[in-house]
Amino acid sequence: MKKLLILLAVVTGLSFISSEKELTKEEREKASKFLQDTENGILASVKDLSEAQLNFKPAPDKWSVADCVKHIAATEMALWKMTEDNIKMAENPDKRKDIQLTDEEVIKNIEDRSTKRKTFAPLEPQNTGFKTMQEALASFQENRGKLIEYVNGTKEDLRNHVASLPMGSYDCYQMVLFIGAHSNRHNQQIDEVKNDPNFPKN
Repeated sequence: MKKLLILLAVVTGLSFISSEKELTKEEREKASKFLQDTENGILASVKDLSEAQLNFKPAPDKWSVADCVKHIAATEMALWKMTEDNIKMAENPDKRKDIQLTDEEVIKNIEDRSTKRKTFAPLEPQNTGFKTMQEALASFQENRGKLIEYVNGTKEDLRNHVASLPMGSYDCYQMVLFIGAHSNRHNQQIDEVKNDPNFPKN
């Protein structure tokens, strides 16, 4: 009888066994919280700003708060499209040897504004297609919500799908962290604009 119960447990219980290739509970919670926290950071930074404040530029060649949000929203879509396309391709675990950074280092590296980087032309604010900051912000919130939902439910092996970018190689879980870190990088830029001595009082 005992052997029969064991056999039944093995046969009927297979569907309840999580794949070792799925994200761990800790990985899901870490990414989900990071994505939510960085989204909340953007929303808090732009809350109650006037049109004058949203469109103020510290210098002609600098971005305004609205510009930053347009760039964040457009880049969010572009980075996820790149990541999603990679996930749809065959796993390439042999590429893991090219990954140079830990998860924590990915976040730290992307958030570090001491190193300036010029974005691609399609992701410059004036080229994103967003007419207003509100439109860009709505897109950002919608796509960030979808990404958090994806992270919490995906069965994909994100660790063995490796994406190669000009700045290095990242597994697709790290690409999710990259997306959150990117928005936080530009949230720091928003703070820099707001701290400019000439930033409008209202």
